[in-house]
Amino acid sequence: MIHIKILGHTTPQRYAIRRAVVAAQSELLQEHPGLEVEIMEIKDTQEILHYTAVISYPSLVVNEKLVCIGRYPRKDEVSGWLRQAIEKIQSNC
Repeated sequence: MIHIKILGHTTPQRYAIRRAVVAAQSELLQEHPGLEVEIMEIKDTQEILHYTAVISYPSLVVNEKLVCIGRYPRKDEVSGWLRQAIEKIQSNC
């Protein structure tokens, strides 16, 4: 299971990142049919500060690792981070 947290105060910020995450997830499901992804949206300032001091812009966390800070990632970037998470999970098995 891959755990994703989208950090952002406003719904449009989180929605924009969610679109990239869902697109990347759909792409990877073709390669890894059993892939399970949990997506959480974090809008609470204290929770966001747990990961980054950047609170005005959105950020992204994959399996508790902050991978994108203060910007909107491209789908190919998200795919790369998800692939890294998959590889790490598979190497731990």
